[in-house]
Amino acid sequence: MINEQIRDREVRVIGEDGEQLGIMSSREAMRIAEEAGLDLVKIAPTAKPPVCKIVDYGKFRYEQTRKEKEAKKKQRIIEVKEIRLSPNIDKNDLNTKVNAARKFLSKGDKVKITLRFRGREMAHMANSKHILDDIAQELADIATVEKAPKVEGRSMTMFLTEKR
Repeated sequence: MINEQIRDREVRVIGEDGEQLGIMSSREAMRIAEEAGLDLVKIAPTAKPPVCKIVDYGKFRYEQTRKEKEAKKKQRIIEVKEIRLSPNIDKNDLNTKVNAARKFLSKGDKVKITLRFRGREMAHMANSKHILDDIAQELADIATVEKAPKVEGRSMTMFLTEKR
């Protein structure tokens, strides 16, 4: 809200160079802003009383959008990368998958390791849990288990995240 849009009876006013001008009526604050040739902008509407600042509104909006863009640039979106295995995986193939998971974790992504069962493999699901435990053991230096191995339908899944 700016200038005449501010309907509060009393507001806390901050001057153009950042000093506190105190609590005053919104009309008086508007008069001070007009004398300075600037705008009265409500910064903290939820405060008691609301906080208003005397600034050039165009410049204020420009600074706000610039700060938002800068914050967005520094943001990191964490992706979930999936690694699929079967219960009859060999040691070297398992090492390859572990190295892929290590690479994903070092980039800051989460890793979902899925052990898929087909046909008769479904009868021996409990015997295959050790594969996921082995992977967690090998990646224990850089990763923690976020969600323990859990059976969901025809697959067993486990989530790993990078250690902080």
